[in-house]
Amino acid sequence: MTESHASARPGAAPGQPPGGTAREDPEDVLGRLGGSWTWMLGSALATLLPGILLLVWPDATLQVVAVLFGLYLLVTGAFRFVAVFGQDRGERVPGLLTAVLYVLAGVLCMRNPLQTIAALSVIVGVVWLVSGLLTAYAALAAKDLPHRGVLFGAALLGIVAGIVVLALPSESAVALTRLLGLWLVLLGLMELAVAFAWRAAIRRITA
Repeated sequence: MTESHASARPGAAPGQPPGGTAREDPEDVLGRLGGSWTWMLGSALATLLPGILLLVWPDATLQVVAVLFGLYLLVTGAFRFVAVFGQDRGERVPGLLTAVLYVLAGVLCMRNPLQTIAALSVIVGVVWLVSGLLTAYAALAAKDLPHRGVLFGAALLGIVAGIVVLALPSESAVALTRLLGLWLVLLGLMELAVAFAWRAAIRRITA
């Protein structure tokens, strides 16, 4: 993620009412929020916690797995949408596409939680593969990212996860639950590394 373009505005804004305070642009507010390391930490936890739940509850029914994974996709999509505003405008397209993909896939999972294992596997595999490719592109294109290598590593992990799920479809709900839980934990740990790398970069800049 690149440096946030949101900044404090000194002085009164044009057209500001006498004695009043300037209205802050929502884009600037979202930019500061999405560009903060704590927001990245929240996104990482939103990935890690469902993974832990799936690993400690491998006998969950397919319906529970679909709902849990759907909630993960919707929450992560919201996190990624806000994070887009922390990027320079010319670099927002991959992040925006990823956010839309997560939300659409989350809606599909929540809309029909009684779907087959094969259908859920396809949704999961496509989401991880496409989002991994988009994240890898963003990491390679934004050369000024201080945590570029870690982000690229997380993207590769997502690509591998997508390929594994698509190429080796699970034959049982238990196998799919364990596979999803494992990959979510690994992805969550990588996202935690990205968040802490971003915090270290911010501290170096402000020191």
